[in-house]
Amino acid sequence: MSDYKRVIVIFPHPDDETFGAGGTLASLVDAGSKVTYWCGTLGEMGRNMGNPVFANRETLSTYRKKELDEAAGVLGIDVVHLGYRDKTIEFEVLEEMVTHLRTKLEEAKPDLVITHFPGYAVHPDHDALGRAAVEAVKEMKEEERPDVWMHAISNETSEDLGAPAILKDISDYWDTKWKAIRTHLSQADGMVDLINREDQLERLKTERFYTLDQLQ
Repeated sequence: MSDYKRVIVIFPHPDDETFGAGGTLASLVDAGSKVTYWCGTLGEMGRNMGNPVFANRETLSTYRKKELDEAAGVLGIDVVHLGYRDKTIEFEVLEEMVTHLRTKLEEAKPDLVITHFPGYAVHPDHDALGRAAVEAVKEMKEEERPDVWMHAISNETSEDLGAPAILKDISDYWDTKWKAIRTHLSQADGMVDLINREDQLERLKTERFYTLDQLQ
């Protein structure tokens, strides 16, 4: 049985939920958690259009929304779209995003929020939405505040932050994660390349998260 009855995942793009935390989400669902992905954008400005190319700038958002719905079905999670525009989240007014997310979190009452570690998430959208999510949790009443797990991607993460507090061995859920990865057909090329390298595959079977007390 999971320690977390209600889990909210806050990332900006379709595929972030799978590539960064798919095994963890599948394991939480398996343990009885209700998991909902609050997806920031439709990924409409992404550079990848499939290999071979099957999407274009006009159709990419439609494909990515469909891919996310399929991945969510594989992982057993629900999806809510936050309605931000891809590659512009860093230009949103932080205070307005914080209020938006805090209000929704106060209504949803999660036990756990999973998001990106601001400043260590490589993509400006990752950093900006992660920062807003963290600040939203901090603004909640202490007795209502959920735990926060933050996914970091930067090469400097370990050197700057030390070891992550949460290490999730997802070996038992790798097949589920791999199936979800393959639903993100327009974007999966780079991840598939990593998976095909033996030196990377074992590393990918552990998902790592930092907690709020590790936030600098």
